[in-house]
Amino acid sequence: MIIIAEKLNGSIPSCAKAIAARDEEYIKDMAKKQADSGADFIDVHAAVNEGEYEVLKWMIDLVQSVTDCPIAVDSPDVDIILKAMPLCNRPGMFNSVSLEGGKIDVAFPILAKPENKKWAIMVLLNGETTIPKTAGERIVVFDTIMAKAKQYGIEDSRIHIDPLIEMLCTTDDGEGISMVLEVMAHIKKTHPKVHISGAISNISFNLPVRKLVNQAFAALAISAGMDSAVMDPLSHDLRGVIYAAEAMMGLDDFCAEYTSAYREGIFGVKK
Repeated sequence: MIIIAEKLNGSIPSCAKAIAARDEEYIKDMAKKQADSGADFIDVHAAVNEGEYEVLKWMIDLVQSVTDCPIAVDSPDVDIILKAMPLCNRPGMFNSVSLEGGKIDVAFPILAKPENKKWAIMVLLNGETTIPKTAGERIVVFDTIMAKAKQYGIEDSRIHIDPLIEMLCTTDDGEGISMVLEVMAHIKKTHPKVHISGAISNISFNLPVRKLVNQAFAALAISAGMDSAVMDPLSHDLRGVIYAAEAMMGLDDFCAEYTSAYREGIFGVKK
C-alpha cells in the first residue's frame, strides 16, 4: 500500500489550530512521526481562505526541515499547487486535479514536461460541473481522464485515481460501497498500472467507532484493487488490517511483509 499521510491538513481541528498559531513544533513533530511510521508521501493541505500559498510554503519548509519524505501538495486550486511544486526538494504528488473547471487541461501539460515526470498525480472522478452519482457515470469520467492522460503523454503508473469515497451513513443498503467497488474493478481491468486511491476515513464520517468502519472498508477496497490511500499512518490497527488483507490477496509472498511489519512493531502489538 502506498501511504499518503493525512494528518497535516488544515481541515483537521488540531492542525487548523497549529496553523492559526503558526506552531512550528506541531507541524515538524507530526511530519516526523508520519514519516517514521512509513508514509510514502506527506500530504500538506493548508485549508485556509486567504494566503494559501504562503501557508503552504511555511508548512512545506517545516516538513522538509525534519524529513525528506516526498510531499503531496494538496489544494483545490491547481494554480496554487503548480506554484508550490518548486518549493519541494524532490518530486512528490500533485493533489489533486479533475475534469472540474478544466483543471486537467491546466495541470496535465505542465505535469507532462520532462522535469515533472517523476511527480505522482491524484485525480478525482469529479465531472465538469457535478459529482457523478452512479458507477457508470464515474466510469465515463475515468475513461475521459485516461484519454486526456494519453493525449498529454502521462503514464498510467503516475496516476492515483480517487473514485470519490463517500460517507457510508448517507447511502441506502450499502449502495455507495458497491458503486465504488464497481468503479475500482473497472479501473483495474482496463488500466492495471493505474493506482486506486482515496481517503479511507471518508467512509466513516458521522458514525461511532469510526476505526472499525475504516478497517472494514480498507479490507474491501484492497480486495477490489486499492493500492494507495490517504490515511493515518499512525493507526496500528488500520496498518495491521492492510498488511493482513494484502497477504490474503496474494500480494505478500509467504506473508513476508506481514511478518516483518509485526517484528518492527507496526501493529502496536508486543512480540
